[in-house]
Amino acid sequence: MGQVAAATAFTAVMGAAQYKAQGKIGKFNQSVANRNAQVLEGQAAQLESKKEFDIAQFQKEFRQLEGATTVSLAKSGVEIGSGTAANIELSNAYEAKLQENLIEYNSKVAQSNKMEEANFARIRGTMARNDAKMAQINTVASTGTSLLKMGGYTG
Repeated sequence: MGQVAAATAFTAVMGAAQYKAQGKIGKFNQSVANRNAQVLEGQAAQLESKKEFDIAQFQKEFRQLEGATTVSLAKSGVEIGSGTAANIELSNAYEAKLQENLIEYNSKVAQSNKMEEANFARIRGTMARNDAKMAQINTVASTGTSLLKMGGYTG
């Protein structure tokens, strides 16, 4: 009977250790997924800053182009602010606004994608935690079944 008692104790201890380890693994995997989500949210914030920089850089380049165009037209003897010069200026301003809107749109799409990735990372973390809980339930059931069989119960 001593061997059965030892085996029973061993099974109970190992079942408890496995249960505890599965819980720790689930919590760890969830924390990793949550950390990944935070990193992705940080990247989304960086995309907002990059958008602002890109727009400022574009505006700087656009002002340089406007200046060069004005000088070129003036050298050609064109009256600035009327006729063709006004049409060119209006067209350039329209294209500049379109470009700024495109930079803004692309940034928002990229930010949304990062936030969606962050959400899915959190979901994966929750799923990992739930998988660990299911494994714990299986461990309890398996350990319980083993202990009952060792005790002579055949159900």
